[in-house]
Amino acid sequence: MITRYDRVAVDLPKPTSPNPNGASLVQELLGGKFGEMSTLMNYTFQSMNFRGRDQAQAKPFYDLIATIAAEEHSHIEAVTFTINLLLSGATERGTDPTTVPLGIAEESRNSLHFIASGQTALPIDSMGRPWTGDNVFSSGNLKLDLLHNFFLECGARANKIRVYETTDDPTVRAMAGYLLVRGGVHVVAYARALEVLTGADLGKLLPIPDISNKKFPEAKALEDKGLHRVLFRNNSPDFARVGEVWKGKHPEDGSDLVVDDGMPESFPTPLLPAEPQLTAPGIGAIDEAMLQEIAKRLG
Repeated sequence: MITRYDRVAVDLPKPTSPNPNGASLVQELLGGKFGEMSTLMNYTFQSMNFRGRDQAQAKPFYDLIATIAAEEHSHIEAVTFTINLLLSGATERGTDPTTVPLGIAEESRNSLHFIASGQTALPIDSMGRPWTGDNVFSSGNLKLDLLHNFFLECGARANKIRVYETTDDPTVRAMAGYLLVRGGVHVVAYARALEVLTGADLGKLLPIPDISNKKFPEAKALEDKGLHRVLFRNNSPDFARVGEVWKGKHPEDGSDLVVDDGMPESFPTPLLPAEPQLTAPGIGAIDEAMLQEIAKRLG
């Protein structure tokens, strides 16, 4: 089983105001082609499908992909909570459906947030298109998978930068800054894996990074703490050889790459207020009465 904690990887400040259109933009970082759903599912399937991992020379690369896959779950949580915080309070609270309590949906780029999900995140992109398994690439060729993963992380990084540039909302920028740093770790990790595997110098072919994270204050603060050079193993005894790939110097600042056997810092998950204007059965009198009626009918 995967151990889950009721914590989130980044300390998300409360938005300055509800921002449904901002939530629609952030959806790209969750369910877009280069979103966190894609990174999680690509690395998860590649790790589960990894053949020959009992061979000594292959095990470190399996350990790397599996370790990064585990971290991606926390990235989905960070993006999802950001979307949910941006949507909280976007509508007038109340229980009378005749007052058009969800009227703001007409002005919002993504009406699914109000019609389909109860003002919460969905596995969709910024245009409302659902995430699809077509985004998963698991070729069975290690070099090809690693090259794809490097490309995927670079595309994800570009989208995070662009979402950062769309808004000055502190919640979005805190989330994007954190993911720029941790996604940057994954860019370097897959580049380093290809270098170890092939002997190629990717730094000469592809600048890593092309735009420095230090230009983003939220990311710079985390890099000043060294978060950009650490790969976390989350206390697992099963992926001990990841340090045979994650080693050497960081390509931008020359700091030492470090494997941390523990877990990254975490923060309490944001509490989301109830939205009674959704007029759907939930917690409270309506739900209790419904349950009593069902129980009566069932005898």
